[in-house]
Amino acid sequence: MEKLEIDNISKLLKIRNPNSHKGDFGHALLIAGSQQKMGAAIISAKACLRSGAGLLTVAIPKEERNALFSTIPEAMLHFREEPIEFSKYNCLAIGPGLAQDEVANKLLQSVLSAVKYPIILDADAINMLASNKDLILQLPINSILTPHPKEFDRLFGNHSSTEERIKTAIQKAKEYNCIIVLKGHETLITDGKQSFKNTTGNSGLAKGGSGDALTGIILAFLAQGYEPINASKLAVFLHGLSADLTLENQSEESMLITDVIGNLGKAFKKIQSKIK
Repeated sequence: MEKLEIDNISKLLKIRNPNSHKGDFGHALLIAGSQQKMGAAIISAKACLRSGAGLLTVAIPKEERNALFSTIPEAMLHFREEPIEFSKYNCLAIGPGLAQDEVANKLLQSVLSAVKYPIILDADAINMLASNKDLILQLPINSILTPHPKEFDRLFGNHSSTEERIKTAIQKAKEYNCIIVLKGHETLITDGKQSFKNTTGNSGLAKGGSGDALTGIILAFLAQGYEPINASKLAVFLHGLSADLTLENQSEESMLITDVIGNLGKAFKKIQSKIK
């Protein structure tokens, strides 16, 4: 299993053309948030835009629009009560703070039936897959699942160790033609044929919101045209590196995911300094 380190990660990062415009960096759709979980949508959206997406639309309940308007004006909004034209977007993530009610279930099913490009499923979207395992057969090829250990076990059965989960993740990624990002200490990224272990990050990330931010970062790299496996590798490494850089001003105890998002620029610059 290959370790993700700054020298091999720097080879994946693309240099942005000085003559580029927002259309060159994609239009991402983030389906996230609900009445009691708008923080997840905000965190994921901020991380996405801080990671280079050209345009971001966040699909939220209409009654929660002020939460986005007041915190991240750079994002566009789509009200989930209205139909979504998926062809407008070149990538999509669903799940952070979504809830698992009937409306959310129908929305997930509409995504899986209509979208042909790789999508990211996180949090509540993964839990809904676990409740209706036939849905996993509808995943577009090279879609990305980002479970933490408990979500992983809900989806694929109970495991007694990290080693067991890694073995299952590799098997299931191959079986379902998807990428699994198994979050935790030394996060695993696998497509069933090749597997990678992350080397960045610290226990300051062991707080609510960290996974939402990671979803946003992966989404940003998909928007910019990275292959799903490379988008996942870059995002996981960058997320952890930004957390490590946050220790310059915070402790592992005091660190917030908003601090980590605020240091994404430093993390990008550190990786870019290794590009030859």
